[in-house]
Amino acid sequence: MSSSNKLSNQHSNSELPAEIGKFIAYNQDEFAELVTFVDFAEKFTLGFIEINFPPDIDLLIAGLRQNDQCQEIQFVVLDFPDQNLRFLRDELVQQLAKITTEKDKKLVLLIRYLEKSIGVFGDYPPVLQDLNFVRDSYRQSVPHPLLFILPDYAISRLAKFAPDFWAWKSGLFRFKTTELTRHRAIANTLNADTNIERLPTPEQQERIDLLHSLLMEYNPTGEIPSLEHLRNCCNILNELGKAYLSQRKPIQAREYLEKAWEITKKFPDYSLEIEVINQLGKSYQQQRQFESANSYHQQALDIAKKQEDRPAVANSWFYLGNVSLDMRQFHQARDYYQQVLEIYLEFGDLYSCAGTYHNLGIVAEQLRKYNQARDYYQQALDIKIEFGDLYSCARTYHQLGIVAQYLREYDQARDYYQQALEIYLEFGARYECAGTYHQLGRVTEELRKYNQARDYYQQALDIKIEFGARYECARTYHQLGIVAQYLRKYNQARDYYQQALDIKIEFGARYECAGTYHQLGRVAQYLREYDQARDYYQQALDIFTEFGASEALPSEARYECASTYGQLGLLAQAEENYTEAKANLQTAFEIYVEYQDEYMAKVTREILESLPE
Repeated sequence: MSSSNKLSNQHSNSELPAEIGKFIAYNQDEFAELVTFVDFAEKFTLGFIEINFPPDIDLLIAGLRQNDQCQEIQFVVLDFPDQNLRFLRDELVQQLAKITTEKDKKLVLLIRYLEKSIGVFGDYPPVLQDLNFVRDSYRQSVPHPLLFILPDYAISRLAKFAPDFWAWKSGLFRFKTTELTRHRAIANTLNADTNIERLPTPEQQERIDLLHSLLMEYNPTGEIPSLEHLRNCCNILNELGKAYLSQRKPIQAREYLEKAWEITKKFPDYSLEIEVINQLGKSYQQQRQFESANSYHQQALDIAKKQEDRPAVANSWFYLGNVSLDMRQFHQARDYYQQVLEIYLEFGDLYSCAGTYHNLGIVAEQLRKYNQARDYYQQALDIKIEFGDLYSCARTYHQLGIVAQYLREYDQARDYYQQALEIYLEFGARYECAGTYHQLGRVTEELRKYNQARDYYQQALDIKIEFGARYECARTYHQLGIVAQYLRKYNQARDYYQQALDIKIEFGARYECAGTYHQLGRVAQYLREYDQARDYYQQALDIFTEFGASEALPSEARYECASTYGQLGLLAQAEENYTEAKANLQTAFEIYVEYQDEYMAKVTREILESLPE
């Protein structure tokens, strides 16, 4: 049911009359001025009502309709919640045509939710540009008193970006928020039990809207917040930063986190300062700007050490480990996580150990120590189940699926992925579903069900595009390329690989480029473009060799070389250069034996034995 057809759930039916009375009494003078304005307004008259919390809008409208002086007035509420709204006047004209006017009553239009299209970020929202541009036509096309009900920030943006329209206002009425409404908002945001990451996207947005409303209460536009309000402002800014990070919007998150950091310097709350700095680090990590991320986490770590706050030290090491993991510096990540684990065990913080065991599992998995990875994941899962943390279990089921997949236990892998997906769907965690759809695509691909795999990958890609997760799209474009390749759609495969490669180059992900160069080589080889294929394979091999000689990825990169040597061997075989074919295949065989990959060693040996002397 639309909020235009019911009062907010924040006010129960039994409380409503008392709530209306309290709100009107709390804003007695402003309400009286608004009633007078409405009484005298004729034809097109423009007014603005500032209310920061939507439930208070319901109270105001109910108060107006009940007021004795307003009994000859027909109030019509028009809602415009579309974020992409541009032509407000056209929409108003359409709505007016549908209104049945009451005889001998003056029509007054109340406009709600325009803040959705006005937005919080960016310059010149399209709806305000149009509002300013067509303002003269309002006198003829909307010949009724018009009251815009907006929060503080939206009124400020309207005044700034639609100054000509704003200049026509005949009244501005600022309504204060009651303590009850404010306390309820705090309970649902700052004091909420549920982490915002675990909320479905619509509920995440509701919390973000509440946080914005609270921020305007403690820091109104054009005013310097009092010292007593600074701490509240800081907490709200920090929560807004975390909320936008949960929506994968690091630039918006940083706008609030940087303000929060400035405030923390004005009062000694080191735990809050450490948290804000670490959140800033996460914002850069989401953009894969790892040097900046490390810098912030290191600053947080230095403060934690200076304050001798061991749990805060552990948190900062954990974040540094996450950055190292993203940078594929697996041994460094493992060192950080081991230090974190020691502190959590020292303090008996078993629940926090779960996240660290989980990430140690990822490290072991990347180092191809799959049984060790499974042990770590199982430790993490046991703790999460013990604490009843179903949502976190999904991440670990997902990773257990990846391990099972590497061990070619495909049915087991699929079961784990399905368990993860069911939990994510239950929690409405749409972005997290993308990763699991991707992995279901991988395991389905391994089972040679290519059309089904393609469907899974497309579901993953659609979500990633929706969330603007451009870097993550590269992995799925790459896999779509593999599926197209299996379906012998080589030109389509090449297009997918090129999209993946372009994104990886854009983000400076050099190691990840190697796998895509390798696949481009395979496509060129299928198309008998042998020189092109050899160039691609050599680019892949150069990168694998480069990383294999570094401290970052010696184990993983050397293993990956085997596949490319194998393809170079098959390419030489196709060109009947058997000496080169044997040399490359022998190198691949030796690496597979070294890494105890019995399946690939057997396949490579059979090809070697089939070559003519």
